[in-house]
Parts: sequence; C-alpha cells; structure tokens
Amino acid sequence: MPSLPRIRRQRASTAEVVRPRREPAELSAGGLTWIHLDAPDTEAASALAERFGWHALDVEDVLSKRQRPKVDEYPDYLFSVLHFPFYDKNVQRLNAAELDVFVGAGYLVTLPTVELLPVTRLFQRCVDDEDLRESLFGQGSGYLLYHVLDDLFDYCFPILDKIAHKLDAIEDDIDEGAFEEVVRDISRAKQEIISFRKIVKPQRPALRVLEGHVRRFLREDLELYFDDLVDASERIWDLLDNYKEVVEALEATNESAISHRQNDLMRVLTVFAAIILPLTFVTSIFSMNVDFPGNGTAWGFWIVVASLAVTLVGLLTFFRYNRWL
Repeated sequence: MPSLPRIRRQRASTAEVVRPRREPAELSAGGLTWIHLDAPDTEAASALAERFGWHALDVEDVLSKRQRPKVDEYPDYLFSVLHFPFYDKNVQRLNAAELDVFVGAGYLVTLPTVELLPVTRLFQRCVDDEDLRESLFGQGSGYLLYHVLDDLFDYCFPILDKIAHKLDAIEDDIDEGAFEEVVRDISRAKQEIISFRKIVKPQRPALRVLEGHVRRFLREDLELYFDDLVDASERIWDLLDNYKEVVEALEATNESAISHRQNDLMRVLTVFAAIILPLTFVTSIFSMNVDFPGNGTAWGFWIVVASLAVTLVGLLTFFRYNRWL
C-alpha cells in the first residue's frame, strides 16, 4: 500500500541549524497521480514545474502569497488559484488560505499555502482505503478535483454554523441586558463575517470559469458535479449576506438599548437635580447673614425644615404624577 514519504532530516552543525526539506506526497492509481504538498518552497515548485511542464509564471504565482482567485488555461493543463477560510491561531481570527491547483490529463497537484485539513484528510483516506482510491482516481483528474473542492466547501459550513451560534448568543445577551459584553461580541462576529465575505466574494466568478474549463478533464456524465460546487459557493454567500444583516440589526438593537438605558439614567439624574435646586435655593436664602423673622430661634429652624420637606414632597408628587419617576 502506498504511504506518505518520510521527511528526510539532516544533521545540523553547531554553527548552523539546517531545516529539513519537505517533499511532496505522491499517490497513484488507475493511471492518475495525485501530488500534495503544503507551502511548497522554490526548489519543490521548480522540480514539479520541470516534471510536468508548467509555465514559469505559474511557479511565481505558487510562490507568491497574495494571489487573487483565478483560472489559467493551457493546452495541457489548468492552473487555478482558490481561497478558503482557516482559523489563524496567530491572530485568532479567520484568514484566507490559498490553494494552488494544477489539473492535467493524468495528474492532480494541490499546493496550499497552509495546511488545509480537508485536503490532508482526503489524501490520507485515499492512502488508507484502496477502494476509495480506485473509485476516485478511476474517474479522472477532474472528478478527483471535484472531491477535493467539495470537502473544502463542506468544511466551510461548520464555520458558518459557529457564526450563527454566536449571533444567537448575542441576541440572548441583549435580552438579558449584558450590553457591554455584547459590544465586544458583536465586534468579533462582524470581523469574522467580513473576513469570510472577503474570501468568498472574489472566488465566485473564478468557480464559474473553472466549471467551464475543467470539463475537458471530466467525462460528459460527470460535468454536473461542478454545478454543485457553484451552488455551494452561492449558498455560503447567501448565508454570509444573511449573517451580515443579522449582525447589523443586532448592533442597532444593542445601541438602541444602550441609548435607552442612558436616557433613563439621565432622566433620573435630571429629576434629582430639579429636586435639589429649589431646596438649595431655600437654604441659601435662610443662610444669608441678615436678620429675618425667627432668626436665632428654634421655631424658625423648624419652619425652614418644614418648608424644605413640603417642597420635596410636592416635587416628588409632581414628577410621579407625570411618570417621570
């Protein structure tokens, strides 16, 4: 049974640490060869280009980390650049992983810039399961490419489910009045949705182009398979559009709730200020250093206290009657 090639390790001298060179994993069956390598270096990409006769510009695109999704057609092969989301632990958010694909009559080469678990797992399943390998490889390179991309699109939906769960949790937090935590959670959800949309949007036209060009590597009865990939891409985009509207509505609702809460606080403070103002006015009059009736007597003090109490009760009754309290 074919197995993944071992990484050859070189001994490092005390003066310099030599990094091991990673070699592509290769698997063949039914007249088809699948080669897979994560983040190929210049040496590996050049060796593959020399082996299969790729154009030098395609090698540059493989080594470049900032390629837009596209499809280039050549007489003997197709070269496609596609983007898929992956969780970048370094920045703790979704980022775009580039997948460079070469499709020929007898081969498929997948060269992602970072490890894409669906591709790695499918390759390993083909290594371990001979029946699966024969069924996928026996239908040609276009059919095998379909299954690679299908697994990658299927991997997108659990990410979308997590975003939906976060939006539901945000809605519950708004109902419970946890406004400060909601602001942070909404910001994170918006970042994920925006990042996902930036990945999916430029890829939609590239998938349609790929659907038209890959037919020469597919049997006529298998051409409909790539329609399913286009439909999956459109479903993802529709969900992202829906999530974008939901998170914007939740943000508006939370801001409205915060504004209403602040208005309530300001209303209470204004009422207290309105109550204190006449009381302060009365006490300031009787605290002037002038003679007035009852000055220096006990009954004069109690008259002032009584007038303050009457004013306080009257203002509270007035505000309560107008439902300002």
